[in-house]
Amino acid sequence: MNKLVILTAFLIGAMSSIAQYSGREPQDTVVGDQMINAIEQSLNLYYAENSASSNYDSIIAALNYESTDMPEFSDSVYCERLYVMNEMSPFQLECNEQTLKTIRFFVKKRRGFARVVLGRSKLYFDMFEEKLAEHGLPIELKYLAVIESGLRPQVKSRAGALGLWQFMYRTGKMYGLKENSYVDERMDPELATEAACRYLKKLYEIYNDWNLALAAYNAGPGNVNKAIRRSGNKLTYWEVRPFLPRETQAYVPNFIAAAYLLTYHAEHNIIPAEAKVHYYQLDTVCLTKGVHFESISKVLDFELEEIERLNPIYKRDYIPYSEGQYCVTLPLQQIGQLVSLEDSLYQEELETYIQPSKEIPSTNTNSTNTNTQSTTTTNSGNYSYHKVRSGETLGVIASRYGMSVSQLQRINGLNSTRIYVGQRLKVKAGSGTQTTTNTTPAATKRYYTVRSGDTFGGIAQRHRLSQSQLKRLNPRININRLSIGQKIRIR
Repeated sequence: MNKLVILTAFLIGAMSSIAQYSGREPQDTVVGDQMINAIEQSLNLYYAENSASSNYDSIIAALNYESTDMPEFSDSVYCERLYVMNEMSPFQLECNEQTLKTIRFFVKKRRGFARVVLGRSKLYFDMFEEKLAEHGLPIELKYLAVIESGLRPQVKSRAGALGLWQFMYRTGKMYGLKENSYVDERMDPELATEAACRYLKKLYEIYNDWNLALAAYNAGPGNVNKAIRRSGNKLTYWEVRPFLPRETQAYVPNFIAAAYLLTYHAEHNIIPAEAKVHYYQLDTVCLTKGVHFESISKVLDFELEEIERLNPIYKRDYIPYSEGQYCVTLPLQQIGQLVSLEDSLYQEELETYIQPSKEIPSTNTNSTNTNTQSTTTTNSGNYSYHKVRSGETLGVIASRYGMSVSQLQRINGLNSTRIYVGQRLKVKAGSGTQTTTNTTPAATKRYYTVRSGDTFGGIAQRHRLSQSQLKRLNPRININRLSIGQKIRIR
């Protein structure tokens, strides 16, 4: 029986057992969290076991390689392997002198590149293959992104091409990739792959030859058409190749060499770099408000750099509100946490970026103000207690005491993010705002001094603010007429 079927049956049984054991309604938060955690852990274990089933370890072991070995093979072996690949591909993976020369270069000088790309491929190749299959295109086209970008979605060429598939602005726009101040869809892995599939399909319809289609992808159809005319109207890449631009003459041999090396990497003693996350471990959620990456990082206690890596579409570490158009991609576990902590996320965004320096007036000692800071009582040398007041969330409280939400949940034995007014929560002693008065000190204002060449938008970007947020902090500033030495409030 299929492992996934067995796993599904096990999970259904586990859910039933949990519900029967608890004696509570199925929608109970604690039971729901336990059930979801059990499912996620089981699925992650299943995925991890199957992702580790690659045979490169056994190949390397069978060949008895040392870690420093750099095996090379005869041209006849390279040609035999290309023949095997060619039988399974609509490409013309010809074994000629130019192809062999490029393969020999790759197996000597591109070993580190192959290792890194193989690690990155865990994040992208499954998605590439899914999209290519949807469009009825050869699976081998996934290697095109390898020679275009090295599987780096934020890489930009000197000519201005951007993303995994290196779209120029005009071509990207033609295929529906949008750009604004916060977003460039050429850097979105899925949107750019969809556009690349449509573009490559159109090029093949024009030339009816996959290698010529690749040449047109690199040099543009105009240059390929000129080369065809100069060749005497030949209709195959290898016949037209001498008349193509020099870079494009090397393009298809590079594609073939990359496809060869990534297919036979184990035979060349190349072990893939470790992948931080695989494509199947990701999920997406769309938010109802604009949010900075920093807020997500703080609320989830998750690396900012990893959020940036998994969401390359955003140019300024900010996800603008767009009625479901722009979303955040994270590992399954973090997406689950984010769904539970969405209110805390918006509160964090509000306090950090929208109202970071809102001053709360001092309370008259003869009156009571319910909006003032709650007092805390020292419990021991290690912890203090915080009394929850109206409007507070776990994210807000965690941020106030320099803690993550998961830490706050752990030391208080919380299985969910639900808290109630008057509840006493254990927090770190000696951190946060712990005071016995009923006033909250005003946040410190921060200013930036305008320098030569500064623009209002540039200042906003540098300090991770939107222009509208910076404008709200400086309502009397003429954003089109900044002067050197002028003070701009940034917090």
